[in-house]
Amino acid sequence: MVRKNPQAIGNKKIIIIGIILIVTIAFVGSRYIQVEKIENRKTISLLVNYTNITQERFVKIYVPAVDNEGKGVATVLKVGIKPGNGKVLVDINNILFWLDTQQSIQTAKRVAEEVTKADLSKFDLIYSLEEINASVVEGPSAGAALTIATIAAIEGKELTTKVMITGTINPDGSIGPVGGIIPKAQAAKEIGATTFLVPEGQGTQVNYIPEEKCEQMGYFTFCTTTYKKKVENVGKSVGIDVVEVKDIREAMKYFGL
Repeated sequence: MVRKNPQAIGNKKIIIIGIILIVTIAFVGSRYIQVEKIENRKTISLLVNYTNITQERFVKIYVPAVDNEGKGVATVLKVGIKPGNGKVLVDINNILFWLDTQQSIQTAKRVAEEVTKADLSKFDLIYSLEEINASVVEGPSAGAALTIATIAAIEGKELTTKVMITGTINPDGSIGPVGGIIPKAQAAKEIGATTFLVPEGQGTQVNYIPEEKCEQMGYFTFCTTTYKKKVENVGKSVGIDVVEVKDIREAMKYFGL
């Protein structure tokens, strides 16, 4: 009868465990290296996009707004980028650019810089509105569109005209609520957009419809007004695909960024 040496058996187990650990570490390490390479390639690609800017280039985006009569309108916002020293230049064809619009531009620039990782201290950004009086474009509600266009200008990409967006932009990249969703959606549809991006929670609108009831009592008529709550789905009401987005990164994919 052959006796097995317990020490030899123990050594074999240690060797087997060691081999398993080495194989596992090698596999995990290779996966990490692959991910690292992919991320590096993305970073290098993005760096090429914006460090390659040698002359002025522009992108356009349609911005929805509501005019003084409550009708939805659309105007063209142009954002350009060129080699410079970090200036923000505004060209609005001799029409006053509201202070809140300037604040939205500054926030849009900061968010775009964070998203793209571009060093905008080496470039100037140019903003301009075309085809309509600037007074109908509320600065805060154009914030999300300003940010999308700034990102596209930095990355050197064209924006689809089939998508429009409304919403404020916050320093953390989140998109805030605005007014006039239904007329803005109508304006988007009229210019041929098929998708309208709105802030989270604004895909439906709550309206209160007044209902008057009158009662004759002798020589007097007494009337009371009550308000009936009506929830309206913006997309179904206007006939356009309405999508709620919570932040600028979520909105970017609809513009192909």
